Amino acid sequence: MHHLGTYQEIYQEIHKEIRRSVAQWRRGSVMEIALGSVALGIGVSVAPPAAAQAQLAQAQLAQSQLAQSQLAQSQLTPNTTRMLRIITVTGQSSEKIPSTLADIQLGVEAQAKTAQEVQQTVAQRSSAVVALLKSRSVQKLQTTGINLSPQYNYDNGKQTLIGYQASNTVRFRVPIAQAGVIMDDAVKAGASRIDNISFTASDQAIAEAQKLALRKAAQDAQDQAAAVLSVLGLSPKEIVSIQLNGANAPSPVPYPVAKLSMDARVASAPPTPVEGGEQSVQASVTLQISY
Repeated sequence: MHHLGTYQEIYQEIHKEIRRSVAQWRRGSVMEIALGSVALGIGVSVAPPAAAQAQLAQAQLAQSQLAQSQLAQSQLTPNTTRMLRIITVTGQSSEKIPSTLADIQLGVEAQAKTAQEVQQTVAQRSSAVVALLKSRSVQKLQTTGINLSPQYNYDNGKQTLIGYQASNTVRFRVPIAQAGVIMDDAVKAGASRIDNISFTASDQAIAEAQKLALRKAAQDAQDQAAAVLSVLGLSPKEIVSIQLNGANAPSPVPYPVAKLSMDARVASAPPTPVEGGEQSVQASVTLQISY
């Protein structure tokens, strides 16, 4: 870039000589102006005005191309240097939130001599259980299974039909504080099996935990970069790339439950205790930071 001043001086000198030659031509004087090998070795001779103007245009074009090339180089160099000085760090965070909701699957199961008899029995008891659940305003109530199958007895390789078994199961969601009482009341209403219980947090609590975990993960990434660069006597400048590796909602936590039989329905028994525990929301953020 330090040659720019020299090129401009040469251009100005050529410009003066061309104008001087045009004036001499008009006065009828014929002379040749030689600039020799001054800097770029450009020669200029007295010519008719049209030729002189062409030489002037050529000199102007050369100066414009030189200036554009130098400007492009000055803009490219800083960006190229910056891309070579980047540190990549990944921050992580984990947020604990209490489980406040229980997803429960329970149902009615019965056996009888005929298919019609067992189906009627299961239908009556299932209707009573569903009516109870609706009266308690449970959430996400849905039927998850209906089954009817024959029962056989095998003796010396001989198969004998001995009756039928039928079942009807439902799934629903309730606050954990109500789960024990509702399960007990469902058994009293006719439920004869509890298949599964899982615990989760509310959607709002999970969303808030995800945001908090992402903020802490981003701060963790910045702290890591600052710690490494400070040891090397360097300083972080600006964040050039951000990648969210995820802050997924936790999966419901299953709770093992033994199947209950009809004999388990004891009216005087205390409510079944249910504790949901906690869930963990994990987040990860990757940053690229220039220095």
